[in-house]
Amino acid sequence: MAELVQQYLDQIRDEHAGDTEGAVADYIPELANADPTEFGLSLSSSDGFVYESGDAATEFTIQSISKPFTYALALDQVGQDVVDAKIGVEPSGEAFNEISVDDTTKRPKNPMINAGAIAAVSLVPGTTPDERFARIHEFYSRCAGRKLDIDHDVYASEKATGSRNRAIAYMLQSFGVLDGDPDEVLDVYFRQCSLRVTSTDLARMATTLARGGVNPCTGRRVTDSAVVQRTLSVMVTCGMYDAAGDWVSAVGMPAKSGVGGGIVAVLPGQLGIGVYSPLLDAKGNSVRGVRVCRSLSARLGLHFLTVTRESSSTIRARYDLCEGVRVYELHGDLLFAGAEQVLRTVENERGDYDVAILELSRIDDINGAARNMLAGLRTDLTAMNKEGFLVDPDHKVMPADTRQGHHAIVFDSLDDAVQVAKEFRAG
Repeated sequence: MAELVQQYLDQIRDEHAGDTEGAVADYIPELANADPTEFGLSLSSSDGFVYESGDAATEFTIQSISKPFTYALALDQVGQDVVDAKIGVEPSGEAFNEISVDDTTKRPKNPMINAGAIAAVSLVPGTTPDERFARIHEFYSRCAGRKLDIDHDVYASEKATGSRNRAIAYMLQSFGVLDGDPDEVLDVYFRQCSLRVTSTDLARMATTLARGGVNPCTGRRVTDSAVVQRTLSVMVTCGMYDAAGDWVSAVGMPAKSGVGGGIVAVLPGQLGIGVYSPLLDAKGNSVRGVRVCRSLSARLGLHFLTVTRESSSTIRARYDLCEGVRVYELHGDLLFAGAEQVLRTVENERGDYDVAILELSRIDDINGAARNMLAGLRTDLTAMNKEGFLVDPDHKVMPADTRQGHHAIVFDSLDDAVQVAKEFRAG
């Protein structure tokens, strides 16, 4: 039944695959070599299950998507008070590489622009640049669940063309924001931006944040929930540069983009998304990446202001009424993330039953994506010589006037569903 979610992702990605607007970044010469046709999309559920579509295995450099993770590491290592003394949290309304600080505090306006990101690097403990980078590298790798590699060609290219970032670093030093040698801090910054990731790595890193700092694949806590809350808050308001307001309105997930073509997006408590497409708009955001995230949010109901009760959506109970007939009682609000986990649970247990019955009388609310996924349950089960029924007495999931248009078999009572299930088993 994971195929139902896969079909959603493939369809949404395919809708935007023909978009050819934008251009690859070339102010770092090595980035100009990116293939403009590549387009990868990955989605990781809160338990670490990953769906991939397109060029999800293609590696590219993380670039500015590194910023929230280094900010989180700085918060984790030296504490919020120390970080706040050096870096603000207000949207800048300026380009990401603007040579500027807050007029009053003389601090970088937030950690998602270059000035704030360079300051965040300087706050990560380390007696040498190598030690500082090793700490950052390890943190990123723990978030991704695998050791990430550095792209030495991109690193060399960034270092050779980093005059603007040098100007920012020396400006920060002049205002007392940057401790230590600006060139050494910049060397670490260039290296962190040159780490190679895939869209799947980004989805897993996002899900680590969605889980409050626990990597769902390894089960290891990477950082604490207070650090994650602070990091996601800044991502909401500042993560998409001077397009952040439009992003929050249309997509509604904490996110960060990078000029390598990646976007990472987090739905707290639910899932993580990673996208890769190197064609960028004038603000440095992936054109296809932004559009596919808009479509995902709209079609799957992922805006964080619409999922405040999603945590109450769950399998309330599961039990076998008779041999070969398993009932799953659902309750609460059933949106995309909840429906995905329900269907995957039913699929994982398919060896334990002949007929699966979803009892939906306690569902409070459901959106279109979840409704269509449940309606497709029977299609997948019949392909495995099994059967699937829905019990929906209040017609919340499948309104009476739409039932004929679906392959789903819907009953008004559990007793009726069980009777037909027994007949199916009797053959």
